[in-house]
Amino acid sequence: MVNCCDLVSEKNEPVPLKSISVELQVRDHVASVSSCLQYVNEEERPLEAVFVFPLPADAAVCHFSARIGEQEIVAEVQDKQSARDQYDDAVSSGQQAFLLEESEESSDVFKLSVGCLSPGQKASITIVYIIELSVQADDALRFCLPAVLNPRYTPAVSAAGVPEVSSASVIPYTLSLSVEVRSSDRISKLESSCPLDPLEFLDAQHTHATVNLTAGHRFDKDVELFLYYENSHQPSAVVEAGASAAPSGSLMGDPALMISLYPEFPADVMSSLASRGEFIFVVDRSGSMDCKMHHGNDAQMRIESARDTLLLLLKSLPMGCYFNIYGFGSHFESFFPQSVVYSEDTMEEALKRVKSMSADMGGTEILQPLKHIYSQPCYPDHPRQLFIFTDGEVWNTKEVLDLVKRHVYSHRCFSFGIGEGASTALITGMAREGSGHAQFITGTDRMQPKVMQSLRFALQPAVDNISVDWTVPEGVKVDMLSSSINTLFQGQRALIYAQIKGQSSGKKEGAVTVKYKLKDQPVTNQLQFTLQPTEDTGLTIHRLAARSVIRSLELEERAEGADAENVRKRIVELSVQAGVSSAHTAFIGINKDHNQTVKGPLLQRRVPVAHMLQMSMMQCQPMGMCGMVVQRARPMALQMDFDSTMHYSMASSNSMIESDDESDQTEAEPLKDPVLQLVSLQKATGCWELNASLAAVFGKTEDEVTNQKTAQVDGSVWATVLALIWLYAFKSDQQVEWQFVAMKAASWVRSQKPDSLSQCVCDGNALLGCQVTEDMLGI
Repeated sequence: MVNCCDLVSEKNEPVPLKSISVELQVRDHVASVSSCLQYVNEEERPLEAVFVFPLPADAAVCHFSARIGEQEIVAEVQDKQSARDQYDDAVSSGQQAFLLEESEESSDVFKLSVGCLSPGQKASITIVYIIELSVQADDALRFCLPAVLNPRYTPAVSAAGVPEVSSASVIPYTLSLSVEVRSSDRISKLESSCPLDPLEFLDAQHTHATVNLTAGHRFDKDVELFLYYENSHQPSAVVEAGASAAPSGSLMGDPALMISLYPEFPADVMSSLASRGEFIFVVDRSGSMDCKMHHGNDAQMRIESARDTLLLLLKSLPMGCYFNIYGFGSHFESFFPQSVVYSEDTMEEALKRVKSMSADMGGTEILQPLKHIYSQPCYPDHPRQLFIFTDGEVWNTKEVLDLVKRHVYSHRCFSFGIGEGASTALITGMAREGSGHAQFITGTDRMQPKVMQSLRFALQPAVDNISVDWTVPEGVKVDMLSSSINTLFQGQRALIYAQIKGQSSGKKEGAVTVKYKLKDQPVTNQLQFTLQPTEDTGLTIHRLAARSVIRSLELEERAEGADAENVRKRIVELSVQAGVSSAHTAFIGINKDHNQTVKGPLLQRRVPVAHMLQMSMMQCQPMGMCGMVVQRARPMALQMDFDSTMHYSMASSNSMIESDDESDQTEAEPLKDPVLQLVSLQKATGCWELNASLAAVFGKTEDEVTNQKTAQVDGSVWATVLALIWLYAFKSDQQVEWQFVAMKAASWVRSQKPDSLSQCVCDGNALLGCQVTEDMLGI
């Protein structure tokens, strides 16, 4: 019997992708990625293979070619509909053809169609894309090669959607990866989530290095690379020469400039936290959230990890702020009609409902809860902070991003992609359009530390009032290509693109001055750049700049009142000129020199893509059997697009959703993490009460804890000091998770002005068997 969602041939054999070879070339903060896909038709009849795969959301695909035997076909960028028509005509007439197109619903999903492979024939497909490397909390630059494309939920009422991608129980292709790094900064180290060969430096300055993925890697999870530079916060300006064949005055013909801005936050700013705000937590409760976080035996369910994270968040909020919690699936619900003041009563009521939260709300429709949130008035002097948790399986990504962008001046959006396969377009897009920060929780990552880091971002001052001024000689002009940047948080980096127009007969250098404010303190950076860059640098910066302009135009196209047809025309023109992908163009290649047409019925195959946990697909989401063979007769042309491909759809049935009464009766599992056990006992004000539950966290009885207390010390003060000592002494490795809990506790202790506090700390150390000072506790 075929496993649910395995797509196989009539002989029950996998479709014919045999290997993937990837070459990664890193230049400072950007990278070029070349992927070579090796196919072979093992069928007895001609074959069309359809391979749907993920790419990073901000990637710019800039090359697509195919080699069959000694014949190489280099694809061209054309209007998408024209490319589709040419592909269908070619395949219908028995010609070999290749089509690469971006999904119209999500910019991180591409479909590759390989048409008319004769029986036994091999084909090698090469795709090149370029991308900005994201910055991590520890200043590393991250590259991710996604292994997973989860099915995207499509409501039954919608005909459009991203196609479902199947998974096989064993992925029948292998992966090889080579990496080359060149940088103006010294390379400190390169790490990975997968085994690597030793890093080899090719120069004495350690600015040029290579490394390979260890042979034999099974491509069953994302491949993540983390690159560290010595002076990561140093701003830089890089100029790239234009293409000699492109007309002067065009984006591709003129020099392009890229500025890197990655502000460093001083310690006093890092420790400065706001005590006001409206915090709205939006949690995905669709069926897919009932999958495990990773492959390990001890892995939590996604919804279970989300519940633990909400517990930490609720205990960490400052007194007097406002908050609310939304759950969404096929419908949505909120804990309160509108955000409420944070107090002991409202916190306890919210925690009671958090404990009963389940992944029981059907599909994934995030648009409606966002519309409801944005319709609520904001509270004066309490800036709105939106935290969104989802495994990223939505179908209308672009519509969601447009909505977030329209409300950018009334809130900040922090987004979290949970588990393998979360859509980078959705997660990074919401944070980008909402001037927030995106985090991905993959592999064995814990959700709590990443979320608490984002809470710190929400409470900390941010870089604002960012301005860019140019100083160039007469005859030269600089046009900004990037959208304006409103805000940068600690740990965020901005790459700014510009086009240098005109020429100067005299000076060969220009300057750019970048100004901003951090906690009302002005900061100025001035950078020099050449007006005569080195030729033949690969046009990476030009193409990323073009991609940035295309993304802005796509947002403009979808805006109300826009001249959509004119904007679409501009997108197609720039996409074709720059040779990069867009929602309205596709790469098309046809082997017109193929002497003999392919005859006979044409089979269609879709290539399996790894799923995070194969059997969890059946456990998490009710699906129909999709392990069917699609057979097409020729010469009739059949257009294959994202609307006509099978997709995963789950009806919004009330029978799948428990009533509030039923869910309230759900018994939550006891907390296994001692830190979470301790945090769950804390009051909203920051103190703990002296009782048996608290003593059990310390491994003591209530009598043991009570008898050690001196008579003049209040029970709650004693309990709170003990909790702080225990955290700092035994759980310092998890400090990022409990930092706000401890700050509230220390503030509460100070407000009580207790007598004999030093003796209290001394007695606490004796009871718990440790040595922690008052200064360390912050009391």
